[in-house]
Amino acid sequence: MTDIVSADWVADNLDRLRVVDVRDGWEYDAMAHLPGAVSIPFDRFRKESGDSEGMLPSHSQWASLLGPAGISADSEIVAYDDHHGVFAARFLVTAALLGHDPEKLYLLDGDFSSWQLEQPTSSETPDIAETDYSVDPPEATPLVDADRVAAASDDPDAVLVDTRDESEYAAGHIPGAVLLDWRELVDDETRGLLPREEALAVLESVGIVPEKRVVLYCNTARRISHTYVVLRHLGFEDVEFYEGSLTEWEAQDRPLEPGSPDA
Repeated sequence: MTDIVSADWVADNLDRLRVVDVRDGWEYDAMAHLPGAVSIPFDRFRKESGDSEGMLPSHSQWASLLGPAGISADSEIVAYDDHHGVFAARFLVTAALLGHDPEKLYLLDGDFSSWQLEQPTSSETPDIAETDYSVDPPEATPLVDADRVAAASDDPDAVLVDTRDESEYAAGHIPGAVLLDWRELVDDETRGLLPREEALAVLESVGIVPEKRVVLYCNTARRISHTYVVLRHLGFEDVEFYEGSLTEWEAQDRPLEPGSPDA
């Protein structure tokens, strides 16, 4: 299970971690980065067109990114961005879906802006020994298809969750979905995850509780990646991930329902 770890924990374990910076390349070069971090920008690990595989990169594309970055299948990876972790979470979920051990994947709690307030940064590009990264997707994954998503809205033991913002939800959402803007689980001041009890209260307020199967979607699987990591971190065990999200849903001419969550 991908875990969310503090800046202090990362600083104490830098010598054994592969640190991945998923900001734009110019930010990595011009604005400094975590010591030892390698640059793998977000736009390099997502496919450009939506289909049945959603936005996941191909196996060869993924291997060609991680190998030159010095990452092997046994590496412990911590990822960060400068947007409260949402882009970094997408990197980590992609890694898990393509076979990297989730127990060796970590999301920095916060982001680069919060890190640099108390921790050292570097402008040096580290010397990296390339590896031959092997992709070995697991047999069991949280991925679900559109039919499974459609059925969730009528299942009393499930909750279908739209993680986009309220205006997007109001313009059109999958019928039966509740709204949980992923940013509601983030503390604007610390730029990291809300304290545990606060986060659980936010979730419970829209019917997201550990006893139910939780099915997540957004537009292109970026925002649900953050919510997925948070839910797993909080101990939710039955969380499903609609990789195709609305990109695929709309391409299949499936129905959308307009209206605000309070309507």
